[in-house]
Amino acid sequence: MTKNIPFHIPTLTGSESDRVAEACRDAHALQSDGRYSRRCSELLEQHLGVGQILFTPSCTAGLEIAAMLTAGPGDEVIVPSYTFVTSVSAFTNLGVKPVFCDIREDTLNIDESKISELISTRTKAIVAVHYGGISCAMDEINKIAADRGIPVVEDAAQALSGKYKKQALGAVGNIACFSFHSTKNYHCGEGGALVVDDAELFARAEIHREKGTNRKAFFRGQVDKYTWVDRGSSYVPSELNMAFLSSQLERIDEIWHRRKLLFKQYMQTLQTLEDSGQIRLPVVPEYCDPSYHLFYVLLEDLRSRDALLEHLNKRGIGATFHYVPLHNSPVGAALHDGRSLPVTERLHERLLRLPLYPDLCGEDIDLICRTIYQFFANRS
Repeated sequence: MTKNIPFHIPTLTGSESDRVAEACRDAHALQSDGRYSRRCSELLEQHLGVGQILFTPSCTAGLEIAAMLTAGPGDEVIVPSYTFVTSVSAFTNLGVKPVFCDIREDTLNIDESKISELISTRTKAIVAVHYGGISCAMDEINKIAADRGIPVVEDAAQALSGKYKKQALGAVGNIACFSFHSTKNYHCGEGGALVVDDAELFARAEIHREKGTNRKAFFRGQVDKYTWVDRGSSYVPSELNMAFLSSQLERIDEIWHRRKLLFKQYMQTLQTLEDSGQIRLPVVPEYCDPSYHLFYVLLEDLRSRDALLEHLNKRGIGATFHYVPLHNSPVGAALHDGRSLPVTERLHERLLRLPLYPDLCGEDIDLICRTIYQFFANRS
């Protein structure tokens, strides 16, 4: 009998339900930015080595605040096309024009060598998406940005626990956003966080997060009343979500280590197929310690990718593809300037994602890899 291996199962530590039940027993614990948010802040600040963190209902909400901090109507932002839609829509919702940049052949991250030629007088931010939790070339990106006085926004949705030259991803640029969606390494169903390295911008971020009011300053006694002072929306997460998340963040190193072992097992077991030129495995630069968010293989072309996808799915293995490039989407194409992005256009058709989550066992990885080897044996 064929074993079913789902593409994803959300990670549970076993204490989430107790935390949520505990919060429900104390009505005061349900007030926003309460003790569970403070506990999550302590854990994440320690993990990242940064100061204050603002939790949000989603990474999208964090990106929307980042957009409000950096740009406005008529401005431009440089972004990779190979990313999730909200890396871009957070800015376009404000009337900001995306300038799509091609990606690197190795990491599938934004190609830092292509950024300078895209900068104009209207450029207000560069978005660095750490694809799969493998770091962008942040020294080069930060230098390009610093030379022109442009902030770098790290879209670190997939990157929590990843590092760039031993520095935590999310603490390398000027602003960073994390996701705690159920598909991420650490989650609360839906959730996010925002990191801002500048005190003035952080104060503005608090206002955007609190519906455009200076409510936080009021509670700290910095103003005698609070009122509407800027743009904003309701970007404060539920304490129930934070109660759930606290149990995840307390096990963050354990979860990361388990994902690392599974990732490395894939790499070792599939190495022969890469050596023979039948697939390409993920490239992890020396400067990077990944978050091990996902595992993918690159096939020789779209037809091979789809054939392997069908082969795996028919045998109960939940493989899938990933993003359609945003510059080819209905909305993105209307905003794009028509430039070809050859690496993005070629690689997205070849990419196949395989299951990667802590509930997998070594035998599951072996079965997935054997099934992939069978596919190539049947083709020869």
